[in-house]
Amino acid sequence: MPQPTTGTLLFVGCATLDSIALVQDYPAADSRTVATDFATAGGGPAATAAVAAARAGARTAFAGVLGTDEEGDRIIHGLEAEGVDTSAVVRDAAVKTGASVIVVSRATESRAIVTRPVPPVSFPAGSRFSQLLQSAAWVHADHLGWNAVANASARPGTVNISVDAGNPIPAFSPRGIALYVPTIERLRAEYGADLSPQALLQKALDDGASVVVATAGSDGAWVLERGGEPVHVPATPATVVSTLGAGDVYHGALLAAVAAGLPLVEAAAFAGRTASASCGGLDGRSAIPHQTIISVPASI
Repeated sequence: MPQPTTGTLLFVGCATLDSIALVQDYPAADSRTVATDFATAGGGPAATAAVAAARAGARTAFAGVLGTDEEGDRIIHGLEAEGVDTSAVVRDAAVKTGASVIVVSRATESRAIVTRPVPPVSFPAGSRFSQLLQSAAWVHADHLGWNAVANASARPGTVNISVDAGNPIPAFSPRGIALYVPTIERLRAEYGADLSPQALLQKALDDGASVVVATAGSDGAWVLERGGEPVHVPATPATVVSTLGAGDVYHGALLAAVAAGLPLVEAAAFAGRTASASCGGLDGRSAIPHQTIISVPASI
């Protein structure tokens, strides 16, 4: 693993404004359903990961594209309230900010999402994004932020890069990625459904990643770093109101812990505890704990 770092963690990609309703069962067509709770909150993989890292004590920045609309204003306000640097955010009057309406079913502990797509993530040459990219201790990209990071940083190894690969990233290769974080399902889609988790992680290392942390939801995560052995990190039991954003929280907490110097297995356990705690809130952010990263050996 790279040595502990004290600089900024730059998160690049998606930010949305989410409106969330908690119901017992999903509404039927032409029905009127009474919700037990409503919330409006910021969302998006990279933006929520930035908030999780900030609440773990990291210095964070977010870079993405927002419209000049009310939704964009509310997203910026929410990030800045968490101490996230938004100076690299591009406000584009020609686009609409990403937004979602989400219905969470208490009965099935699942959700249905209706979303307005996030604008393409790109930044002009010489922008604040370029400055932060060169000075950041780590750069974390989600599936929408990856191209901007890859295009601006074409020298693998010069920047510590973390990638959220839970969603497909066209033409992506983990070569040169310091912290590659897909789901087990994504690795199976890439390398074969018949392979064991250990073999899947090794395939990702063989393709050039330095460290792989593959998440498996309620089954926890598998971790492997070059020169090491694969380790399973169990999930932390959770009282679930909603799992919305839990994976994004995991990514931010994991990167904050890795940047702070925790051993990989302990960092994955810390991220799992943080993501589990976040499931106690209806939205993806309100239940993220404010915490100090400490070394607590994982139970494995």
